[in-house]
Amino acid sequence: MLSRDALAHAARPPRVLGPLPVTVVEGPGAFLRLDHVPVPLGDGTRLAARIWLPEDAEAHPVPAILEYLPYRKNDLFAVNDEARFGYFAAHGYAGIRLDIRGSGDSEGLLTDEYVLQEQDDALEAIAWIAQQPWCSGAVGMIGKSWGGFNGLQIAARRPPALKAIVTAYSTDDRYADDAHYMGGCLLTGEMFEWGTTMHTVATLPPDPNSVGGVWKEMWRERLEGFHPQIQTWLSHQRRDAYWKHGSVNEDFGAITCAVYAIGGWCDGYRDPVLRLMEGLSAPKKALIGPWSHQFAMDECEPGPHIGFLQECMRFFAHWLKGEPTGTMDEPMLRAWMQEPVLPATHHAVRPGRWVAEASWPSPAISQRRQYLNDGSLSDDSGPIRTLSWRGSQAAGLDAGAWCAFGRPLDSPPDQREEDGLSLCFTSDPLADDLEILGQPVAHLVVSSDRPQALVAVRLCDVFETGESSLITRGLLNLAHRESHEHPEALVPGEVVNVSVVLQATGQVVPAGHRLRVAISPTYFPWAWPSPEVVTLAVVCGLSFVDLPLHTPAQLDDSLRPFERAETAPKIATELLTNPSFEQVSTKHPLTGVVEVHRRSSDGRVRLPDGLEMSEGGSFSHSVAEGDPLSARFWTQRNVEFKRGAWETRLVAENELRSDLSYFHLESKLRAFDGEDCFFDRSWSFEIPRDFL
Repeated sequence: MLSRDALAHAARPPRVLGPLPVTVVEGPGAFLRLDHVPVPLGDGTRLAARIWLPEDAEAHPVPAILEYLPYRKNDLFAVNDEARFGYFAAHGYAGIRLDIRGSGDSEGLLTDEYVLQEQDDALEAIAWIAQQPWCSGAVGMIGKSWGGFNGLQIAARRPPALKAIVTAYSTDDRYADDAHYMGGCLLTGEMFEWGTTMHTVATLPPDPNSVGGVWKEMWRERLEGFHPQIQTWLSHQRRDAYWKHGSVNEDFGAITCAVYAIGGWCDGYRDPVLRLMEGLSAPKKALIGPWSHQFAMDECEPGPHIGFLQECMRFFAHWLKGEPTGTMDEPMLRAWMQEPVLPATHHAVRPGRWVAEASWPSPAISQRRQYLNDGSLSDDSGPIRTLSWRGSQAAGLDAGAWCAFGRPLDSPPDQREEDGLSLCFTSDPLADDLEILGQPVAHLVVSSDRPQALVAVRLCDVFETGESSLITRGLLNLAHRESHEHPEALVPGEVVNVSVVLQATGQVVPAGHRLRVAISPTYFPWAWPSPEVVTLAVVCGLSFVDLPLHTPAQLDDSLRPFERAETAPKIATELLTNPSFEQVSTKHPLTGVVEVHRRSSDGRVRLPDGLEMSEGGSFSHSVAEGDPLSARFWTQRNVEFKRGAWETRLVAENELRSDLSYFHLESKLRAFDGEDCFFDRSWSFEIPRDFL
């Protein structure tokens, strides 16, 4: 058995104040936790890890499961980390949560997402892990979002010890599916809310309990070395080399380890799951549930929840231990086929059932073509006729979240008001149930009266009582109709053929309901408005949408049931103030200005070591009808840490406006050490609009 003293000694870095503490978590499946272990790199930098181990790991080395994030091992993510990695340790794996360079307690600077240095550091860290006396030499990676991204990226670098990854809510294409652009449109709300959060992640102080008295020096280095990442993202408006870096679809063949890709129908990163199944030649499997941007355990809504950790362990046991779990004998793709529910801004559970496809693309998926006729949607094309629609700047207010977290207002409400601001095509009541599985594609013949325009396409389920429930949607910057890398302006009035790929979904549309395709040249705040008001013309009789249809089969009925959701006990916390959420939307009938203001707080929590932490944020956006250049988006994020006399606070702000030719970005960052303003800097950027 590995003694606490031996562990503390083995974890001692070159420069320490004393032995590092080791926590023993008692109970069934007892395990050890090392809260701060420096991981040395070749350039002298030390990354910071939290490690969970089975008690007898040195006598009986075990495989390691790594998650590599900038989200701070000691505080912001500590509670949920314990639930997952404690579970892995209790079941015979070493769990490692590693802070990326420049984040949490790791040294250095965090300059941007997914930089080459991040990958290089991971290769060294994985080699270090594999050489530890408690590790069998086999390493897996797990992660959602950022951790899912770099899991794919690091797998493409082929570190010898890395045998398998679980990548959840991630992407193979950083331009197509991250919180920056969608279909070549600026994904405004996501870029700015996420970007403002990222500004705090890159500049929060390390914990003095981990790094000692150098914490303030490290903090100042982060603040002084910071540059607003939003400016970088906004300066790359087409799919250039910046976005190709870290996009594994540039060479799927580089990944040779096993991949388990996880997605959720309420999440922004669902399409990549299907692309990975199509593009990877390595061993692979996929799971898509009804979930939002959370691991599919007890904290995830909408449910149902599954035994997600057991599912991961079946996969890792096969690839890291060589155990015959049967995980790779199951169908390649398993997905939740959602039953219809009346539209609401939040769903705790989405009813439905599990379905499967043995391969993807699946030969069992059929295509049903629906033609856009004169206001109708049908199997047959009607007379050729052109319908025109002048874009309303208010279209898009009921979009819901691009990347839902199960919060209030994340899900899109009844779409009838949105439908009234769009050009709509509605079918007759369906004679039979349709089971849509995959990505619908709208093939449109259109023209615009302006050289810059976008198109938003929504597919809705219209209930017999009239409610319009969003199934899925897609965006396309029409300058990107041929290429996201080489955009071209439209010729006003010239008819073009475009294909708008809608987000993947699994959805039953029952007999008696109607399908609706709704089209608009505006979708703010998801998409930043075109520079001028656009009138979009759609040629009916030539435009259509292809629906991918799943046929119920015996394979669906043969699926192994998931186990009940389990986790290790979470770290006990004290809730000092409750979370809060409020949103106010206002439409001014005289001025035509539409405004939305939101304020939220995650509450204030005290951890067992006395650390108090709180996070909160605000955003507002507005636009005037008939004036797309009036669009404004503003966000603020604040994070506070306090333990005894140590008290720090960080406030980040970003604001975006535009004119015909430029985006105007204002960024601010303030840091407080107690009551003293420790750092205060503002940036102003003028960024040319590049066919956007």
